Amino acid sequence: MRENEQCTKENEQLRREIERKKAQFKSAWREIPLYADWRKEEFQTVNLTLDSATAHPALFLSEEGRRVTWQEPCQELPSCSQRFVSLPCVLGQLHVSSGRYFWEVEVQNAHSWDLGVCRNNVARNGRVTMSPQNGFWAIRLYDGAYWGLTSPETSLTLKEKPCRLGVFLDYEAGDVSFYNMTDGSHIFTFSKQNFYGVLRPLFRLWSSDSGPLIIVQMD
Repeated sequence: MRENEQCTKENEQLRREIERKKAQFKSAWREIPLYADWRKEEFQTVNLTLDSATAHPALFLSEEGRRVTWQEPCQELPSCSQRFVSLPCVLGQLHVSSGRYFWEVEVQNAHSWDLGVCRNNVARNGRVTMSPQNGFWAIRLYDGAYWGLTSPETSLTLKEKPCRLGVFLDYEAGDVSFYNMTDGSHIFTFSKQNFYGVLRPLFRLWSSDSGPLIIVQMD
């Protein structure tokens, strides 16, 4: 009986010690600056607007050019070599050939999207696979699952659904990183890529129930 009591006492002490250590770790973690917070200081924050000349006919842009939604039936838009025809995408006005840039997108009410960057000269028509080999560096939310658009695609596990997503582009380093700006957690990074030519922010919706993507106005 005494041995059982001693074991119970030791187990209870061990449990309390584990809980104490967990509390210490949680407290210390909260004091560490979020990686995305201090990294933002190294990047030029940009106030993006969307380039209507690149928008697929199914995509409707707000007047100020910061919100994209799906519109049916498709709009009748003038033919343009820059316009996406096969993929329902639109590009940001930013043209990057050097430097470090950062922007945020509100995705709280969007249910299926691709976000990232692409080369300015990617194919707009025909069958196009979004991958680094084809000039796309993006992540995807589709049917409740998140993916890094590598080749093959990389399944991503997020702690929680982001309300705002941050995109960090470092041209010289060849890096594109994605963060959940709600809690500062890292989502995915394309690292040491072979960037050349001009890169531009990329936005894609999948269907009429995709919901809106909204570019955050930065201070």
